[in-house]
Amino acid sequence: MFTANDFIPKKYSQTIEQGNFEWSAPSNIALVKYWGKKDNQIPANPSVSFTLNNCKTITKLAFAKKINTGNFSFNLLFEGKPKEDFKPKIHKFLERIEIYLPFLKDYHFTIDTVNTFPHSSGIASSASGMAALAMNMMSLEKALNPEMTEEYFYQKASLLARLGSGSACRSVKGQVVVWGNHKNISGSSDLFGVEFPNAIHDNFKNYQDTILLVDKGEKQVSSTVGHDLMHDHPFAERRFAQAHENLDKLITIFKNGNLEEFIKIVESEALTLHAMMMTSMPYFILIKPNTLEIINAIWKFRNDTKIPVCFTLDAGANVHVLYPNKDKPKVLQFIQDELVGYCQNRQYICDQIGNGAIEIE
Repeated sequence: MFTANDFIPKKYSQTIEQGNFEWSAPSNIALVKYWGKKDNQIPANPSVSFTLNNCKTITKLAFAKKINTGNFSFNLLFEGKPKEDFKPKIHKFLERIEIYLPFLKDYHFTIDTVNTFPHSSGIASSASGMAALAMNMMSLEKALNPEMTEEYFYQKASLLARLGSGSACRSVKGQVVVWGNHKNISGSSDLFGVEFPNAIHDNFKNYQDTILLVDKGEKQVSSTVGHDLMHDHPFAERRFAQAHENLDKLITIFKNGNLEEFIKIVESEALTLHAMMMTSMPYFILIKPNTLEIINAIWKFRNDTKIPVCFTLDAGANVHVLYPNKDKPKVLQFIQDELVGYCQNRQYICDQIGNGAIEIE
């Protein structure tokens, strides 16, 4: 198990003047939610997520050695156009990770990034974006240090991604990823995400996630602000304990494939996340009326058909509809017949469990 100090390099064996790398990294959807954090992007409670496949960020990183090494130097393109309002977040990210990547001020970077889904609409675009950038940075470090092991590469990438956006550490590698120290999950860490190490029942293989785009606009309260409001939250400590308890329950559920119990945990976690928002001070509500209409329709459909479909939510209004692959035709028909009318411009995204970041040659 690596510690934070293990990721601070002593020296590099190679030099490189210029080049480029390109990676895609997916979003992820938490089943047990992380809400609230300590200093240095450390989570207040552990979380576990499904890695997605289609909702991803594709980032190309070009780099060239520069003479003046006193400052960070980078250009940022989002969907082919300069994006000045993203630059402060990237600059802060570079400041946080410089101790782990001491070469950062030696290069000028051009970061060219594109999403396959709407930015800032509750599909964790910061998670996929920061994960993709971290993978590129690690490719550059590996070029400087070719002896680096694969385990070190991915765990450090996850650590770097976390320093950009907490949940980004769950988008690096694995289908089911745990982030945060949990006593009954071997190798779990607050520093980086790890692949869930225990047995996973066939019921959860190729699990489906159809994302209903209720509101594609930017959230009125950012996740960063929401996390900060947990510091003085009256229910924070009980919530953190509940997350540990629910993760314990999921260990058993993943092993025995009990979809009924899975649904209870996942839907309860989604509602608890938003309950924390509604009971903070100041309080806020990110779900929309159509979010509630969809939830009620899912409950009725599940009760009528006994098909094990459920919902979860991230920090936004959009609804993730989760269901086994074998039920895909019936659930998609239900979505088209009854749910698309609640979506903005009738839009939704079909996704499923994926494997993490992929280098584009």
